[in-house]
Amino acid sequence: MVKMAKKERSFDPIELEIFKSLFVSIAEEMGVALCRSSFSPNIKERRDFSCALFDADGETVAQGDHLPVHLGAMPLSVKSAIESMDFEPGDVAVLNDPYRGGTHLPDITLVSPVFIKGFDRPLFYVANRAHHSDVGGISPGSMPLAREIYQEGVIIPPVKLVRRGQIDRDLLNFILANVRTPVEREGDLTAQIAANRIGERRLIEIVGKYGAKRVLEYMKHLQNYTERIIRLTLQSIPDGNYDFEDYLDDDGLSGRPVRLGVEIRIKGDEAEVDFSSSDPQVEGSVNANYAITLSATLYVFRCLIRGDVPYNAGLMRPIKLIVPLGTVVNARPPAAVAGGNVETSQRITDVLLGALAKAIPERIPAASSGTMNNVTFGGIDPRNGQPFAYYETIGGGMGASPERDGLSGVHTHMTNTRNTPIEALEHYLPIRIRRYRLRPDSGGQGRFKGGDGIIREYEFLAPARINILSERRRFSPYGLQGGQPGKKGENILISRGQKRRLGGKVSIEVKSGDILIIATPGGGGFGRP
Repeated sequence: MVKMAKKERSFDPIELEIFKSLFVSIAEEMGVALCRSSFSPNIKERRDFSCALFDADGETVAQGDHLPVHLGAMPLSVKSAIESMDFEPGDVAVLNDPYRGGTHLPDITLVSPVFIKGFDRPLFYVANRAHHSDVGGISPGSMPLAREIYQEGVIIPPVKLVRRGQIDRDLLNFILANVRTPVEREGDLTAQIAANRIGERRLIEIVGKYGAKRVLEYMKHLQNYTERIIRLTLQSIPDGNYDFEDYLDDDGLSGRPVRLGVEIRIKGDEAEVDFSSSDPQVEGSVNANYAITLSATLYVFRCLIRGDVPYNAGLMRPIKLIVPLGTVVNARPPAAVAGGNVETSQRITDVLLGALAKAIPERIPAASSGTMNNVTFGGIDPRNGQPFAYYETIGGGMGASPERDGLSGVHTHMTNTRNTPIEALEHYLPIRIRRYRLRPDSGGQGRFKGGDGIIREYEFLAPARINILSERRRFSPYGLQGGQPGKKGENILISRGQKRRLGGKVSIEVKSGDILIIATPGGGGFGRP
């Protein structure tokens, strides 16, 4: 029998569906406003952002169809803001501290309270998180091969960016003084403020129509409904202990592989997810904080649910997460974490799916590309003499499933961004894209074939510093049930006609005319060929 913490009052299932759609539509509309009003191609074109609604305790109620790596972690940022300040109407908090619910420093979160007339405290919160293409640090793009978080950019604890409707110019100027592209950053931050205003306005309208009591009740009903569905899903998995391990190529500094291990213990309608067998935190930037590990875990278990269940706080209630402090999946400050958000999150997903493949092999796909293939670069644009900084992720091959081939050239798992169109990239930046195509035969063979990766070739039209954080250059994406692994990725630099193979994590200077080639991994195959 499915357990529930307490008996729930009956509700109308039709009304539940109506409120679910209302709440999700608010988060989606926030995302549209943020996308359309932002300045940077990273947000406007790649859509590297997420929006969500929260109850008075900072628990998720609904989210847009945005990035999994953001949305599981954002409640921790919202709760950190609630604990750090007394909100007044019109306030907006800002933070990016990875050790207070953030993911990595370029992901800046804005949190707004929603006050309803007749109540002296916020009944709801709205928040959005967006990846800014530069927040300072030792290299453009703020994704360096760092040894400590202070090298990665400016750290913003929970603090009010807007006070009673007025932007705190002193705070904003302080943030802008620490970045390479202040005009773009100010435009993106004000777009984030506008997105939260949309969410606040829509929630007030819904309360005006249905009443605060009814809206609050259906928020709880929605969270409890998600809990019931995830418990039923866990009951469909055979009881037992299922373990798996996989490796990051290295931490970018030592050259040694980094082990991630998990044991999933299923008992009835509950799960215990234990990462105690993972390596201690490392010197490089592939350390993940607790928020990242939580996000990846929630994402994987949400993927097990058949049907369209809302992603909210109810999802985590029957899952116990064991993540020892000081490990690569729950690092202590001041560990560098830029790569933990983008790369280690993908490997956490891989080990969780690998463990579940032992329990429910007929439902789990082979490994996808397992990396976001992060490329950041910056310099001085000769067209206007101004600094530029850019960041993007590149898709790869999706792992084959028990039912079909994997998709080719897509973002998978913890990233859900789009690619930046070539026209936009060449308009904004002094570069030329020479090739952008699928990478033939990079997917693993099997009864069902893994998807192919991507080849993206940049020609730099001005000197620049490049940072690459990528994975699966040493360990291939695994196949399942006899399927072959996907092809490993490659990073290549061509300078003055000389071709040089680069490591998976590098920081290099390039000259005008140099060419960078990123060939991303394919997905693993499923079943014997």
